[in-house]
Amino acid sequence: MTNMARKRDVQYNLADAKARFSSVVREVLSGVEVVIAKDNKPLVKIVPLSGGGRRAPGSAKGQVTMAPDFDAPLDDFADYR
Repeated sequence: MTNMARKRDVQYNLADAKARFSSVVREVLSGVEVVIAKDNKPLVKIVPLSGGGRRAPGSAKGQVTMAPDFDAPLDDFADYR
């Protein structure tokens, strides 16, 4: 197994992670799973968001539909017309 195929886990205590937050974020973005602990008890795991790429225009075409009466006046507002 190569080093690239194997992710390593790193654990920081809360105060340490707070003090070096930007470097913790850089580690996460490079593929390292970071666990934040308090009193040596794991609290959270920081992982990168998936799907962070750019959206393609028109990629939702055909997935959104509107009812035929979408812009018809609502009966509840008859007094205001």
